[in-house]
Amino acid sequence: MLTFLFLSIFPATLMVAAATDIHDFKIPNWISGVLLFGFIAAGISLGTPIELLAEGLLLGCAVLVVGFVLFAVRFFGGGDAKLFAATAPWVGLAAFPEFLMATAITGGFLAIFLLVFRKTPPLPVYAHAQWLLRMHQNQHELPYGVAIAAGGIFLFPETPLFKFAFGG
Repeated sequence: MLTFLFLSIFPATLMVAAATDIHDFKIPNWISGVLLFGFIAAGISLGTPIELLAEGLLLGCAVLVVGFVLFAVRFFGGGDAKLFAATAPWVGLAAFPEFLMATAITGGFLAIFLLVFRKTPPLPVYAHAQWLLRMHQNQHELPYGVAIAAGGIFLFPETPLFKFAFGG
């Protein structure tokens, strides 16, 4: 029972990350921390082989380095880079290319949606939802945490811990 609670940390935390990125254009550091420690806790509670946990953590470190480079060249936000790195251990090396593809496709659809949304005149209802007004007026930012979260949730059944828990 506790194992399934630990496994649920992944999709639940990704949904919170997406919501905060939509609302504030920020992903708080604690979200990445919860994902990282949740991965370790879920792995330990499942009795996952140490090699699988180590592989995930090494992948997360590699993704963090790449994320910092993308942040330095202003391609990615810092929160996005950390969320990507904290999601990587959960996804695992085998499913990582699919995760990149799912995230990129979702990010493309999100970008198209926001281009259309930002070209339409603001509606009076936006005054009651400041986050919607910010989303409409912010012409240079994309809440990419939404795409990262969607990619991770889409691939959740393919993650090593999910497969280990359910014999996949």
